[in-house]
Amino acid sequence: MSFKYIDGGVTAAKGFTASGIHCGIRKNRNKKDLALLVSDRPAVAAAVCTKNRVIGAPCTVTKQHLENSIARAVICNSGIANTCAADGIEKAKRMCELTANAIGIVSEDVLVASTGVIGPSINITPIEKGMSSLVSALSVDGHTDAAQAIMTTDTIKKEFAVQFTLGGTACNLGGMAKGSGMIAPNMATMLCFLTTDAAIDAALLKSALTEVVEDTFNMMSVDGDTSTNDMVVLLANGAAGNSVVNSQNQDYNIFKAALRELCTTICRSLASDGEGATKLLECRVSGGASIKDAKLIAKSVINSSLLKAAMFGSDANWGRVLCAIGYSGANVCINGVRVIFRSSAGSVHVCENGAGIEFSEDDAKKVLSEKEILIDITLNDGNASATAWGCDLTYDYVRINGDYRS
Repeated sequence: MSFKYIDGGVTAAKGFTASGIHCGIRKNRNKKDLALLVSDRPAVAAAVCTKNRVIGAPCTVTKQHLENSIARAVICNSGIANTCAADGIEKAKRMCELTANAIGIVSEDVLVASTGVIGPSINITPIEKGMSSLVSALSVDGHTDAAQAIMTTDTIKKEFAVQFTLGGTACNLGGMAKGSGMIAPNMATMLCFLTTDAAIDAALLKSALTEVVEDTFNMMSVDGDTSTNDMVVLLANGAAGNSVVNSQNQDYNIFKAALRELCTTICRSLASDGEGATKLLECRVSGGASIKDAKLIAKSVINSSLLKAAMFGSDANWGRVLCAIGYSGANVCINGVRVIFRSSAGSVHVCENGAGIEFSEDDAKKVLSEKEILIDITLNDGNASATAWGCDLTYDYVRINGDYRS
């Protein structure tokens, strides 16, 4: 099943507008720090939030506001995470109130997100003063400003959109995301806002999002740290005019496939822009005893700091792959493991039946010097497969995180 990629990010879907401005939360006036996303009608909505037991106040308020599965807007700031602050809930609710008053809706229909430094209390004054400008800037062309406003240590904006057909009606699905560090399986440090003009039942929307997140965002790692503010939100406003998807029929499967396509693309973009990263790593596992086992292995390998460092140095240290497989907790017969490193420069077969084989170090260096590396692992335990994404571990990662608050 293929999908057409289109321009527009979160406003590719009909009925959505967005904006992004610098309001003063961040010291750097050249960096936008406040984003707004609005649907022109009530939208069915669902979210998946962090599994960290220290939960950011915005996640808590957003979950409360989604108890009726309806939303009209998302407000998001960057610079301060609004987590572990005594007044966090109060400030998150105030952000919703300010937004609701400015666009003429009830505050319970506003979802809220924050990203940045954990601990400090967020100053609401810049948001209050900037709200009028933020609302005035709302536009179908505002998707890029919004995508830039949610960035922290990201070096590139992440926004994509796809088009698909449900029952003969063209539908659009767009998204924007941020995330560069504190990204680990169990949903990476990341905020991701998705919009669609497809009409779909609330329970099915939640089911599709939960399943896709498990196979995409929860299969990504940059540094092994699970953030306190992770959130994936999906709004569906039905503006496309398709018949409502209200059962797990062909249209539901098409919608879910489109969602998986978009989220996979976003994951790859997030992983390749990991803090200090120079390479995108993809670990593909096949022949697993079960999907659970295949996922455990893929995540363990992609999360290995030793392997990440080896990939940075273009070093075919395949033993680190076997090591990560061994401590993954998966049901696996090591004597049946094959490992091949692949890239656009070719492939190098380094391990067969759980043991090393002869290979050219020069060829391996060429393969691993490319910007995208595939770690291809074949097991001999069954038919299950899984894929995880990550990046290499570099000197710049330490430099960035040694000076994060300045």
